[in-house]
Amino acid sequence: MKNKDILNRADVEIIVNNFYDKVMKDDLIGLMFEHVVWAKHLPLMYDFWDNVLFHTGNYTGNPMVKHILAHTRNPMTTAHFERWLMLFFVTVDESYVGNNATLIKERAKSIGTIMQIKLFGSSYEL
Repeated sequence: MKNKDILNRADVEIIVNNFYDKVMKDDLIGLMFEHVVWAKHLPLMYDFWDNVLFHTGNYTGNPMVKHILAHTRNPMTTAHFERWLMLFFVTVDESYVGNNATLIKERAKSIGTIMQIKLFGSSYEL
């Protein structure tokens, strides 16, 4: 039930878990995550999104490097990023409403745009 904003890390964890449940079942991007060790990946994503939204300093990795490596193994397209973003937005919207819910979606879109520009160069259309 959608009745509150994203307030803390526990809410972030709910979003991340629900999002990746959708990703794993998705016919377009699910296969790109088959190699993921979820016990390692999920805590990193909790830290990442907790930091993106609440500036906790929990995340110190470099997501661009990971995505460049993933792109060399299994080339990503704009369609992959669009599906990722759609699933993320749906996941947030299923349970949350408010300023932080809007902010996390805006930041996800910005991050996805920057990644596409870096991966695809000038061929990416905004």
